[in-house]
Formats: sequence, structure tokens, C-alpha cells
Amino acid sequence: MASSHIKPNTWLSLRLPSETLKCLEIKPNTIIELGRLGSFAANSLLGRPYYYTYELLEKKDGEAHSRLRIVKPSELNAEITGEAEEGTSGSGSPAPEEALDKNNRLTVDSPSRQTLTQVDIEELKKTAAGQEIIDRILANHAGLDEKTVFSKAKYMLRKRSKYLKRFTVLPMEAGQLIDFLMEKEPGRILEMREETLGLIGVWSNVHVHGSEEVDRDENGKRVGGGRWLVVDETGGLVVASLADRMGILRDDEDEEEGVQNGSTTTNGHTNGDGDIDMNEAPAMNGASKPASHRDFPPPASNNTLTVLHAAVQPNLSLLKYFGYDSSSPNSAHALHTHLKTLSWLQLLHPEEDPTYREPPVVAEEEMKSWKSGKRGTYWKKRRRWERCQSIVDETREGGFEGLVVASVMDPVTILQHAVALVRGGGTVVVYSATVEPLVRVMDLYSKERRTAYIQIIAKGEVPDAEDFPLDPRLLLAPTLQTSRIRDWQVLPGRTHPAMTSRGGSEGYVFTARRVMPLEGAVEARGNFGGRAKKRKGVVGEEAGESNSAAGPAVADD
Repeated sequence: MASSHIKPNTWLSLRLPSETLKCLEIKPNTIIELGRLGSFAANSLLGRPYYYTYELLEKKDGEAHSRLRIVKPSELNAEITGEAEEGTSGSGSPAPEEALDKNNRLTVDSPSRQTLTQVDIEELKKTAAGQEIIDRILANHAGLDEKTVFSKAKYMLRKRSKYLKRFTVLPMEAGQLIDFLMEKEPGRILEMREETLGLIGVWSNVHVHGSEEVDRDENGKRVGGGRWLVVDETGGLVVASLADRMGILRDDEDEEEGVQNGSTTTNGHTNGDGDIDMNEAPAMNGASKPASHRDFPPPASNNTLTVLHAAVQPNLSLLKYFGYDSSSPNSAHALHTHLKTLSWLQLLHPEEDPTYREPPVVAEEEMKSWKSGKRGTYWKKRRRWERCQSIVDETREGGFEGLVVASVMDPVTILQHAVALVRGGGTVVVYSATVEPLVRVMDLYSKERRTAYIQIIAKGEVPDAEDFPLDPRLLLAPTLQTSRIRDWQVLPGRTHPAMTSRGGSEGYVFTARRVMPLEGAVEARGNFGGRAKKRKGVVGEEAGESNSAAGPAVADD
């Protein structure tokens, strides 16, 4: 659950007047630069709530940076309703006669119609606020009355984006991170949009598993337990979205930081009289729950995400925006124990991976003669091996709730080894920026190919690996879908898609349900052909009776 107030060393996004997002990490005692808008001290945001709009004030003499002012919601609402009063009806919509009759065909949009020069505007910037500059510009525009309501609204948006020094503070969410990366590095997240990420989360059925007990089937194998298998090559974006649905992306806090022992911290200053008794300090650090190791902690048994990767280390760099850095993990973060990673080599050939091999066991007498640094290195290797062995053995055992794939690899090669690890009734979701790889997967799991596969097995033959690279009996109801939200301009007589919409890949999602094939042949007994003939005979008798009843009636005429 995201905090309601801004905390130190957290990532957040600033929505600028141009509707663009700027993602940054707020650190105490630093300066935040916003380009032409100016700069301000990061401490002025600490402890303040999210979703508020702030305005940078003009610097006074002797000030190196601007101060901030909270723009009240009533002020923002007054600016919107103030525009709607002139030339609009009571409901805030344009008057019908003006919307239909008035147009800009005879309007001369020339810079000469603005009596204020650029020099005058630059002088106003030194002494006046942004709204005052906009008011002066509007008052000195000779052709403002000739514009339509829609033209005035667009004109006001341009001026606000240019002269208002405002921004809105928003907490870091997956949707905002997507908007930010789609403008900067769309290929980094495989051009995955927010609506596509929502489809993946819904069809994968990722949720919180309430029970802490480990579920096992009749054979003693682990089944379910809120565990999902993930192949993520979007830098950790899919992992972050799934972890958010499972409630492990952030740590839940009952109270905000700074509200402890009756004291409150607001904007860097402490109020209240909640002093700490030094005699009670050892009790706070003494008998408590032992902290897990920072480097290789014991993995959790339920509500976990197991990430398969092809490199030595997984690429989960985007998790840093949510307070978790895989290169330097925070032991207090939920992902520290609920996120598991292993390579394809460890999954398919664990005996060839040096990390999976057990390090030599050293006798206690010999270890006593070692220095502390050497003993620490030895126990660190043992913890790494124990964690690796636990993750690899659990993954190879299977029984996952579902499989989520977002990779540039051929999905056929992934599904060959990963589908068998999903439990019966689990979900399989595969994302691809283009449709061609998923069309092939749809064909390999089609009903016709499944029928041919069963017929070959019934004859006692082995299916050809080229014709059947995947077992079509393992997945049921394969579906291919896509979703894209398009921005539209909705105006009377001028409704069309937004001309500035971004292109790129459409993005497609393949979904299917994991099933367990029945061992042995399927037999169907019963004389279904006789029933069909009998049914046809009954229908024929009824038709003959109706014809005989209608015959005499015609003859009487």
C-alpha cells in the first residue's frame, strides 16, 4: 500500500503543466531542478501529501531557490469554471448557437494582434506570477473575442503550459512508470501499455493467498500456495505489477513514518513530547524477531514470484522505482523473501551450475583456526547454496498457480519447459509485441492439432517433434486478444482520434488454461446412431399425421 505522504529516499512522479511526467528520487538536503520552471529544495516536499498541486514562487532577494505554494483545490476549480462562464450555457457546455454558427474562418491569427511585446513579457516574468502574466496577455489580445469557445480553450491551455510554474506530486505507480518510459525508452518494456499490463494481471489471476500452510497433493508434491512462475524481460515491470496485486510490492504500514511515541514529523520538524527512555532501548533491540540475512535470506513458502532468466542475473532494474534494488536489496522489503530468481541452466541442468553444487563442509575444529573474515565468507557461500538449492528444487517440483511470459524469446521454446510446471486448472499468459509468434502458438494448441495428436498416440506411434513441438493436450481454450485505449477529440462535427497519439506495436496477449490429460484411451459407449434414427422416425410420423389431418379439409372445399 502506497504511503499517503512523501517520505525521504522514495521515487515519485511530477506531472508538469505540459502533461508530461518527470520521475525522480527525493533525497533530503538536495535541490530538484525542473528546467525552465525553476528549482526548489527537496525538503520542502518531505512530509507533505500526494496529489496536491504546488506552484513555484518568484525568488526573493538573497534566495537561491524558489519557494513552494500549495494551490488550493478551490482555486483550481475556479479557473475551470471561470472559463466556462463566458460564452457557455449554465451547464458549462458551449452555447448551441455559438458552437454551431461561430467559426474561425475569417479570424486573422497574427502576432501583431498582441500588443504586448516579448520584451514586455520578459519584464513581467521578473515581477509577476504566472496567472498574472496570462491575464495581461489576454487583456492585450485584440482578436480574443473573435475566437470560438473551443479555440479560446486551446489558447488558454497553451498559455498555461508556457507560463504557469506548477506541478502535481503523484506516487509512483506502474501506469505512470509506463507513461514515462513510453516517451523515453519504449523498447525497454517491449512497448507494453497500461491496458495490456492490466490484461496480463487479470488473466493470470494473480491474488493474495491467505493460508500460510504449504498445500500438497496426494503424491506429496507442492501445489498452489500463491506461487507464480514469471519470465520477465521488461526490466521488472511485469514483476512489479504482479507483486502489487499480491500485496508484496510495498510494505504495509499502520502509521506513517514520523508518528511514533506521540510525536509527529512534518516537513522535517518534530512536534510533540514523545521522548525515548534510554533504559528501555535494549528491550527494543533485544528479544525480537531475528532479521533475515541481507544477502541470501531463506525464501518464503507462499505468495511468491519465481523469475526465470537467461543471464547470470535477472534484469529487474525497474523495481528500484518501488523501493527495491536487486543489486543492493533492502532486507525489510517484502520482495526480499517473496521474490525468487533462477536461470534456465539451473532449471534444466542444475548439476551443471556451480552455484547449485554444495560447497565443501569444513569441520568445526578447523573453522576455529580461521579468521573472522574467512569464516564469514564460508557461511555466506553456504547460505547462497542453501537458498539456490531450495529455489531450484521447488521450481522443478512444479505446482505453480500460473505462468506469465513477457519475453523476446520464441514462446514455443519457453512453453516446452514451463507449461509442465503449472498445476491443473492454472492459467498461462504470454505477451508479445507482435502477433506472429502468438499465432503459431494458437495453431500448436488448436483443436485440430490436438485431435491429430490423440489419434497418433492411439495408434501407438510417437508424434513427430517438428509437427508437434508442444503437447496440445496440456492447454485448453487458447485465446488471442489485444486492447488499446485511443484518445479522441469529441467536439460537435469534429470528432476524430487525437492527431498526436503515439504509434508503435499493438501488443497481443495469449491466454489458456492448464489441464491434466487423462492417461489411457477415452472410450464412448452407446448406440447414438439408433437414437438419431428413432428420433427421425418420430418426426416423420408426426409430419404424416399433420398431412393426413390437413388432407380431408382441402377435399371438402
